[in-house]
Amino acid sequence: MKTILIVDDRKSIRLLLQELFSAEGMETVLAANGPEALDKAAAANPDVILLDMKIPGMDGIGILKQLKANDQKAAVIMMTAFGEPALIEEAMANGASLYFIKPFDAFELLEAVKGLL
Repeated sequence: MKTILIVDDRKSIRLLLQELFSAEGMETVLAANGPEALDKAAAANPDVILLDMKIPGMDGIGILKQLKANDQKAAVIMMTAFGEPALIEEAMANGASLYFIKPFDAFELLEAVKGLL
């Protein structure tokens, strides 16, 4: 079974994505902040990480850098409500596989995850 780590400070987004991926037979792990994301990534060893760019306390770029420093092999898809080209470039330069700008089509995200798996 493939494991998806969903990292977003908004509970509604975490639950929506959990429902979407669970319906496809994937295990989901949820995190609301950076430290929780890093702990759960280490414990669950996910196949794909969906990572919000703007999270209070530790932003998505910081989390991404720490994941890669911890030798996390999961593909990372960045999610952002801000189509900021510099942030997107930085995320891609630091190992993100893809990015989605919110609001996004959940089924397009599902297809992207399947493509990475």
